[in-house]
Amino acid sequence: MTDWNRLVKPSLLGVEPYDPGESLSELKARYGLDEVVKLNWNEGLFGPGPGVLEAAAAELQNAWMYPEQAYADLRDAVAARRGVRPGQVVPGHGIQALVTTVAAAFIEAGTPVVVPTPTYGLYAQVFTAAGAEVERVPLGTDLGIDLTALAAAATRVGARFVLVCDPNNPTGAHITEDEWRTFLDAVPEGCVVVVDEAYGEYVDPELRLRREEDIEQGRPVVTLHTFSKLWGLAGLRLGYAVCSEKLAHYLHVVQEPFNVNRAALAAGRASLGVPGLAEERRLQASAARQLLARRLDEAGAEPYPSQANFVLARVGVDDVELTERLRQRGLLIRAGSEFGLDGTVRITVGPTPLMERAAAELAAVRDELLRARAREPGSRREAGSA
Repeated sequence: MTDWNRLVKPSLLGVEPYDPGESLSELKARYGLDEVVKLNWNEGLFGPGPGVLEAAAAELQNAWMYPEQAYADLRDAVAARRGVRPGQVVPGHGIQALVTTVAAAFIEAGTPVVVPTPTYGLYAQVFTAAGAEVERVPLGTDLGIDLTALAAAATRVGARFVLVCDPNNPTGAHITEDEWRTFLDAVPEGCVVVVDEAYGEYVDPELRLRREEDIEQGRPVVTLHTFSKLWGLAGLRLGYAVCSEKLAHYLHVVQEPFNVNRAALAAGRASLGVPGLAEERRLQASAARQLLARRLDEAGAEPYPSQANFVLARVGVDDVELTERLRQRGLLIRAGSEFGLDGTVRITVGPTPLMERAAAELAAVRDELLRARAREPGSRREAGSA
């Protein structure tokens, strides 16, 4: 028998593939449910904009052709929106693919890379598999990214890369202008800063950073963007990087040509062409986030400040048990222990009825768990103190 462990790259050994968990149909069958509500993957629950799906469907008649012109058209549309040149835009089939492309362009065996923890787990997975030595830096006490510690770690290990998610997943914490400027000046020479801005368009415009200006000034910055969140196109897999044109050349060298399909490209162009859609979706998400945070607070949970399309909250009970009981009720949220944040949960924001239901269901299950804990031997009530 072939021993594949001996034939694959050594850096792959011990790295687990992404596991999406049970499908919706499997969950429905297991718990006897007619419906399962997904508030666990931070998808854009307000959906695509008007005319976007129609544009994607219309493009299917051109499925026989490679999408070279569609690529160029999307680059032009993105460049116009972000105020950069088309040559600075590198499309890809989602941020996951773009992270892999960046790794392929730079990483060799032993290349030092620094990431905060917790953050989006794909960074460490992809760079470790590529052969990098990944240094993890804990978040600050307020669950914000500790940029001072990140820069210090990058200097200490001679990092080629620092990866940052802003706002960070799973916390929703946003980096301020002053924090960013200080950090960018502190990273060592030759260190590239890759910023995942998947949730960047949810940020209040007054707080949003214009990292395109850093790129234009020649700073070693790459930003990654997606249509999966605010634009509601997660199922079509579309994203793009913004970087210097010289770096874009190398990314195109290592990236699979035309790796985004025509339907996705058409949907992306159509989304960008809907006047006011981005701000409409941002305001919808902001209102939903505030409502959810308020309801969670009323339920006895402690929501953290967020500038993303989700809320992380400390719940005061076992987060695994809480999410499992909610799953049995047909409501999917993420247990914070999956990120190393025991006692918290992460909930995607969406339309008002979903937020009201999520908060009410969480409050009910949380109360059940608190009552059960009070009845346990050794509790104050069992000891006769009540």
